[in-house]
Parts: sequence; structure tokens; C-alpha cells
Amino acid sequence: MIPPVLDLAAARALDRVVFADVRYYLDGRRGRDAYDGGHLPGAIFVDVDADLAAHGAPPTEGRHPLPDPGAFAARMAQLGLADQDRVVAYDDSGGVMAARLVWMLRATGHEAALLDGGLAAYPGDLDTEPPSRTPAVFSVRPWPADRLATIDEAADRRNTVLDARAPERFRGDSEPIDPRAGHIPGARNVPCRDHVDANGRFKSVEVVRGNFVGIEPGTDVISYCGSGVTACHNLLAMEYAGLGAGRLYPGSWSAYSNTDRPAATA
Repeated sequence: MIPPVLDLAAARALDRVVFADVRYYLDGRRGRDAYDGGHLPGAIFVDVDADLAAHGAPPTEGRHPLPDPGAFAARMAQLGLADQDRVVAYDDSGGVMAARLVWMLRATGHEAALLDGGLAAYPGDLDTEPPSRTPAVFSVRPWPADRLATIDEAADRRNTVLDARAPERFRGDSEPIDPRAGHIPGARNVPCRDHVDANGRFKSVEVVRGNFVGIEPGTDVISYCGSGVTACHNLLAMEYAGLGAGRLYPGSWSAYSNTDRPAATA
């Protein structure tokens, strides 16, 4: 398996590399519009809502529940991704959105990594036309149970549970999206954006490892966020820092806050 984070030179050196633009915004902008305005040459566009989440699920499953493995495989095949391809995904926000695709691929045994620095790491001219790719063979692989956590496991105070959201949302100072403010009782706040610098590049392994204070290699960690997207960035950052793979609670706060379970603040 390739490392979870690659710079542009290392990414370009890969055989069968496919760049994937996974820009996604919570402020009303459309990732597709950003892609159409300029993307890495040859990059495909992967939509977080349409391609990386199930549709029509009840609120108790969250805003971005994992899609059916068959539906995910079919969509990747339609985009022209093959089992043998190595995907290097990027966005313009430090990889916190692109991490969702990278985690999904790595969890199912596919070669995938984040492009360190994202879109800004590319020094050349951007393309405005999508590449011409034909449908490919992308095998259906189930989501591995050992990489996922349930709501009961996320709520169990005996487990090491990390919240990847910004501190103000973790504390419950504000909640612009989900029904209730706060966090899962017992969870610790490790904001995913703390792993990258102002240019969207990952900080040193030592600094990132320090963000996970008290966590050792092999610690069973459960990561969540608002809807299971940026939580994947924490999981990739753990791998980058040599701390193991961890587990994702896919429903995250968007699912938990739609239940009557207790919420913590401050």
C-alpha cells in the first residue's frame, strides 16, 4: 500500500496514477463548479454527496452514510477507475474533504493517497475540460467491519473516541448544520485541520503525532466528525504519523444528534 500522503513528484512517479478532484464546501458553493473552473490536468471529479454517500437514508444514519459497496464500485467504474489504478485525491482545504475518498479506497484494499498541498501544489496551468475516460472494472468489496465503529461503540466511554470538528463545534458554541450542538460524551477534540499548515501541507510526522497525545501505535481509535467526511482525515493523519489505521464512525455527529442520547458541551 502506498503512503497515505504523497507530494506531487511522488504522485507523478506512480504507475497508473489517477488524480481525483474531491472539492466540497459547506457554504453553498458547488465542488463541480470549482472543478469546471480549473483542475489538475487529467483529473476526474468525485462528488462527496453523489458518489461517496448513500442516498435516501434516514436522519439517524447521518448526512453522509457510506454507500452500498455495489453502488460505490459501480460509480467508480463509471468514472473510469480500475482496480489496478492508484488514486491521488486532492481538494483546496488541506485534504479534509478528499480524505473521504482516500479512506474509502484504502479501507477496501485499493491504492490511494492524499496529494500533499492539494490543488495549490500544482505549479502549471489548470484544465477546464474533463478527461475522456471509458468505464473500467472496479470490483465490489464490502466495507471491512474492523475499520468501522457503531454508535454504541462511539458512545462507550471506555473507547478512545476523537472528534475531528473545529473546537467551537465540539464545545457546542455553535452548530450550523446538525440538530443539536455539542459532542459525544467522553470524546476528545482533535481538529483535523491542525495536521496541516497554512499552505495545506501536512506538518512533520512528529508534530502530527503530537496532535494525538496519549495515543500509541495499535491503540483502537474511533474517529468521527459532522458526517463522517473530515473524520477520515484524522484516520489518514494517524497512518501518516505511524499510529495505525483506526476506525470510522460513519454516521458521526449528524447521526448521533438525531437521537435522544446525551450530548456534552464545553
